[in-house]
This record gives sequence, C-alpha cells and structure tokens, in this order.
Amino acid sequence: MKRITLIATLLLMGLAQQSFAREGYHIVLKMAGVKDSMVFLAHYYGKNRPTIFKTDSSRFDKNGTATFNSTDKDFTGGIYIMYLSDMKTNFEVLLNKGDDLTIVAPINDIPDGIQFKNSPENTRFSEYVKYLKNYSLNEDKLRKDLEKARNSDDTAVIRKKAVAASKELNKYRKDYVKTNPGTLLSTIFSAIEVPQIPEGDHYLEDGKTKDTTYNYKYYKSHFWDGFDFRDDRLIYTPIYDARLEEYFSKLVLPWTDSIEKEADVLLKKSKGTKDMFHYTLWWLTRYVENSKVMGMDEVFVYLVENYYMKGDAFWLKNDELTKYIDRAQKIAPNVIGNLAPEIRLPNVVTKKEESMLNMKSKYTLIIFYSPTCGHCQHEMPSIDSLYKNVLKAKGVKIYTVATEGEQKAITDFITKYNMGDWTNTWDHEHTSDYHNKYDVYSTPTIYLLDEKKIIRGKRLDHNNVAGLLEMLEKKAAREKADKGK
Repeated sequence: MKRITLIATLLLMGLAQQSFAREGYHIVLKMAGVKDSMVFLAHYYGKNRPTIFKTDSSRFDKNGTATFNSTDKDFTGGIYIMYLSDMKTNFEVLLNKGDDLTIVAPINDIPDGIQFKNSPENTRFSEYVKYLKNYSLNEDKLRKDLEKARNSDDTAVIRKKAVAASKELNKYRKDYVKTNPGTLLSTIFSAIEVPQIPEGDHYLEDGKTKDTTYNYKYYKSHFWDGFDFRDDRLIYTPIYDARLEEYFSKLVLPWTDSIEKEADVLLKKSKGTKDMFHYTLWWLTRYVENSKVMGMDEVFVYLVENYYMKGDAFWLKNDELTKYIDRAQKIAPNVIGNLAPEIRLPNVVTKKEESMLNMKSKYTLIIFYSPTCGHCQHEMPSIDSLYKNVLKAKGVKIYTVATEGEQKAITDFITKYNMGDWTNTWDHEHTSDYHNKYDVYSTPTIYLLDEKKIIRGKRLDHNNVAGLLEMLEKKAAREKADKGK
C-alpha cells in the first residue's frame, strides 16, 4: 500500500512540475547608469537585418533594471536582439522556450563586457561573438596585406593564411557541436555549415575521365546536410533566407521541373512544423512570382494547386487564399507547354472573323497591344524590323489583338508601324475573353506558339524572340537526330 502511495505521489509531483513549466521567457536586464528609458526585444524572421520584428518592450527603473516576462505558449526561441531607445545600441541573445536569465550589460562595453547569469549557452555564445570579432579583424588585416602584395609569392602566403583561418573557424564550430549537442547554438552552427568539397581529382565511372561537374554536384547534394528543417527556432535567426537564395539562384537549374522538384523536397522536410513550413512555402511562392525567368508562373500554379488549394497554407485567411487561387486559375490556361486558347476576332480592316488556331504557320507570334500605349509604340518598330529580317524567313506569322481604341486609331497605328502583313484583329465588342485566357494585364503582351499552337514562350519582347526560336529549332534538330539513331 505504501508502495502504491509513493508511486502516486511521484507521478503527481511530475505532473505538477510539468504544469508549472515556463512557457515563454523571463529576462532581467541590468545596465548601470541607464534609467527611465525604454528597451526593446526584437527577433529575426528568416532574413538578416534590417528585417527584424519588435516582440516586447520594457522600461529601465531608477536602478537600471528592466524586466521582460512572457507566458506565450507559442514562443519558439531563436536569436533575439536587445535594442536601447537610441535604436543604435544593441546586442544579440539566444533564447529558448522557458528561459529564465539575467543579463548584466555595461553600457560602455557592449558586447564584450556582457555577462549572463543562469544561461551557460549565452555565456558560450558571448565567447563565440568575441572569437568572431577577432576573426573579422584578422580578415581585414589579410585583405589589406593582399592589396599591398608585391608578387604572386606574397599573394600565395596571404591566401594560405586566410584558408587556415577559415579552417580554424570551421573547426571551432564543429568542436562546439560535438561538445554541446542539441543546443540552439549547435543547431545554428550546423545550419550554416558550408559543404567542404573533398580535395584531389575526381573521375567519372570509367575511372579515367575527370568529372568537371563533381564540385558542383557535391556542393549541391550536401548543401542542406546540417540544416534541421524540423527546428522552428532556425526561422528566428538570420540564416534561412540567405541559404534559400543561394540554393535556388546558384545551384538549382532555372527549369520549371527542377524548381518544382526541389520545392517538393524542402516542403516535405518541413511539413508539420509551424514556422519552417510557413516560411518555406511563402519564400518559394514569392521567388517564382518575382522571377524574370520565363515559365516560372507554371511553378506558381503548381504550388497553389498542390499546397494552397489542399489546405497547407494554414496561416492565410479565406480572402487571402482566394486571391492565390484566382491568380493561379488565370495563369493555368496559358502556361508554357499548354495548347494556346483559341481567339476568334474580326479583322480590323476586312471585318472577317480570324481564328488564331486555324492560322497555318510554323510559328505564331501573338501580340496584345494598345495604340495609345507608349511601350507598344516603342516595341512595334523593333518587332517589325525583326519580322522582316529574321522571323518571316523562319515561317513566323503574327496575330495581333488591339486591346482598346477606335477603329481609325487602330488602323492608323497599323499603317504607321508597317503591320499590314500581319493578321490584325480587335475586340471592340468584348467577346473573346482574351484578358483571362492570356492573362493580359499590361501591353504589349507577346506569346510565341509552335506549329501545333503549343505555347513555347510568353511575356516576350524583340530582344528574346529570335533567341527563343533558335533554341527551339536546335532542340527540334536534336530530337530528330535522336530518333534517327
């Protein structure tokens, strides 16, 4: 009976300890000589400064003490920043869920003189900050020495010192991770680790031919090795955004299927987290939306259809989600590789209905323009010159749609810019719905179709039409040669 009572007591004690576990944080900041002024607690969110977010504030009392106290059960932790009211004096601090610490910071000796109580990890972090400061000073010295180098031997010696210092920094971080596994700083060090490419020559499977792409392949395949996609604390550091930018802009091929594949991989790694998944999907969507690479709108549609429309964008309100879905639905019919939607409009001159899909041509250039559009007036002479000198000989026909204007203004425009050899239409009765079919929200908007009226290029101008045609013809020639083998 006593045994049962003892076990029950221990269980109750354990439950009691869990129920009183701190959710947010408790921070006491002591700064002698500072009183009656505000101090702010800010945090990163994926990006580096100046993109930071204020999360809390406090006021120094007459003794120079300010207290931050949070019971937020959703508090995650990460690298936080203490900002004084001058918004210049600041220092970083590592925070974990439930931290209860005291910081003593001499106003004239920040960050070197800062001391942490009840936070061994911040003490170690402070030591690392000092190490990094000395490392930076040494880098500056080596950079100045490099500028003064008189010959290649001097340069080689300086570069050797720089490499040695870099290796020492990497060793510092790796040793820390081994000694302090599972800590926030260890997680950060692992997340920023750069793949170290094995030295020496590397060969293909035949053992004789050097693999000239080995460095790229190794670096890319090991890029995310140390990054913990399950740890939301990393979002509250200035690490992730820069790593994503490097990976997708320098390592991933700018092809739709490559971007979609890599997006799926990262989203799968972070699925089930709150902040990591949120930031990953948001970043990928913004990246393809803002990309100047043709065809990235297909990736936008892919993300919306496979994630947003399946309820994964849990942070969005209904009206916000609707905007993404509506945008994707407008883009979907005219992504590259799809059959171009039909346009049937009357010819501006003959009034005869012209079917774009029935045009017999090796390639079709569709141009949506306005006779009053300044950009159109600048672009059309270049298109005309390109058509006469290059496009016509390659079997290109042009189908134009005047998006606005009276008949006389349109015919005057056609005459002025030598468009008489083209099929020129207008939608004066607003019946074709070309705006939605081709996502026309500005002019000129130019599409290139192949012989089967498959969309091969969009959002084009006179600078890239000829290059795209050449690429398509080379691709067709390779495919024909491969079939003949």
